[in-house]
This record gives sequence, C-alpha cells and structure tokens, in this order.
Amino acid sequence: MNELSHAFHQQRSFGRIDLGVAVTGLQRLREEGSAKVRFPQAGREAILINTGGGLAGGDEFAFHIDVAAQAQLSVTTQAAERVYRTLGPAARVHTQLRVGDGATLFWLPQESILFDGSSLSRHLDVELAASSRLVAVEPVLFGRPEAGEVVSQIAFHDRWRVKQNGQLIFADDLHFDGTVPHSKATLDGAGAMATLICISPDCEKHLDALRTAIGSGGAASFWNGKLVARLLAKDGFMLRKSLIPALAVLAGTDSLPKVWTF
Repeated sequence: MNELSHAFHQQRSFGRIDLGVAVTGLQRLREEGSAKVRFPQAGREAILINTGGGLAGGDEFAFHIDVAAQAQLSVTTQAAERVYRTLGPAARVHTQLRVGDGATLFWLPQESILFDGSSLSRHLDVELAASSRLVAVEPVLFGRPEAGEVVSQIAFHDRWRVKQNGQLIFADDLHFDGTVPHSKATLDGAGAMATLICISPDCEKHLDALRTAIGSGGAASFWNGKLVARLLAKDGFMLRKSLIPALAVLAGTDSLPKVWTF
C-alpha cells in the first residue's frame, strides 16, 4: 500500500452519543468525535448533529439514549443525513434506546439520503418497559430526483429489534444490495419510503386516524400491542406530506420537533 492510499484509508469519521434524561432533566451526556447533541427546549428535545457533514464508507456512529421512568424526550436530527458513494465498506450506525416505566420517547430523525453507490448498515435496538410509550420513524430517500439524480446501485441494511420487558416484540430487516428493487411488490418506482412504529398501552386507538393520514401512500396495521406503518412516495416532499400528519396523529397532544411541523 503506497503512502497516498494508506492516508486515504485512514480518513474515517466516527461519533458517539451517550445520553440519559430523567423527570428532573439531563442526567448524563457524553459526546465523542463528529457526533454532537443540542437541547433547544431545556431537555425535552434533543437534536443530533453530525459535524462530519454526512456518512461515507467505513464511518461509524453510535447513539445510546436512556429515558428514565416518567420522563419524556423527543430526538431528531439537525438535517437530513447524506450517505455518499463508498469505495467498499459500509457506513455503520447503531442506535440503542431504553425507555423506562411510564416514559415517552419520540425517535424522529430526519431523512437519510442514499446516493448512488452508497452503502449503509443501520441497527436500531430498543428496550421498553410495560408502560413505555415509543414513537419511532426512519425515513429514507433514494437520491434527490428533483436534482436529476438517479440511484441504480446501493447496499442498504436496516435492522430493527424492539423488546418489552426483555421479550422480543418486533423484528424487521430491510435489505437491498445491488440494483434498487422497483417491482410492484417492493418500491414500485418510489423514490422515498419510511417505516413508522408506535408502541404504547393505548396505541390501537390511533389506527383509523393513522390510515387516514397516510392515505393511498402506504398502509398501517395493529397487532399484539404495536402499530406499524410503511409509507412510499415519489420523493421526499411528497413523503413529508403524509408522514407529518401521521406523526401528528401519534404524538397526540405532545408537540413534534419544529423540523417535523412544516
């Protein structure tokens, strides 16, 4: 390996956030690398920031967020996360969420934009108590069609695992590798998609309103104490037109972060 290739090989970005909140406010905060967090509403809302300006192959980020009993927290991101073309390795993001008894967590990152040739491996692991309330979404854009971008080859693995009282209650793996699938049974030509989940003791009551908010751009189902929806749209703008009303339904009387209100 020559000197130039060795130097390039070492140029990887990493970030770590370890965050804990309680009813009384912030309990714990540790930031490492390119990952930062800011609180515009005195601890009730956290905004994650990647100062590296996006994700490239070999980058690694980890977020560990604890919401103690009876506390409430909304987590979002400063901007959409851009995932750039890789020369081989995947960018990796691992998120661990823990929500205590009677606590509420809104996990609402903005869109991840997958550019042509990008590779992203993302894991979301959640631990809930019996009376926890969780609303989580992960929106994904396949390039920016309004800018004339065409995404033909990507590697994308999105892995969700949700446990309640130590028991696995939801598992989902979405995996693309190679040509972006556009059959009727997959994306059907869509340039944007989102997975949305709500788990709470009373989440079933939102099902009809959620289906109305989503309209023809997706579907929602309730079973075994969880409400799950998939949304598809032509682009990010059209996705938000149905996703924001859907999030508002699940938030109820709670306020969404400002980035999700316009």
